[in-house]
Amino acid sequence: QVQLVESGGGLVQPGGSLRLSCAASGSIFSLSSMGWYRQGPGKERELVATITNGGSTNYADFVKGRFTISRDNAQNTVYLQMNSLKPEDTAVYYCNAHIIVPPDNRHYWGQGTQVTVSS
Repeated sequence: QVQLVESGGGLVQPGGSLRLSCAASGSIFSLSSMGWYRQGPGKERELVATITNGGSTNYADFVKGRFTISRDNAQNTVYLQMNSLKPEDTAVYYCNAHIIVPPDNRHYWGQGTQVTVSS
């Protein structure tokens, strides 16, 4: 059974910072791309950032220069450092990972962690 467990969400003032973590556990044969998505109130889920197991990154335009995605392959963990947070960053943030557990080869989702940016 594969699990993705997120942590690090919370309430922060505009301009503040938060660091999200997501750890994958279980009988993982191979872990390739990992990423973060978010879903704001009344909005569809959208891509925030992704990172390959080789360290190549991709960011949504609205977070470039403010958020940084990284990962620790030894710990099967992905991080999202969020700086200069804005009220419009308020959302539930979801971790996503492409994991192979033979014979399955699919994407898994975490349960989500709430990030609220408000004064």
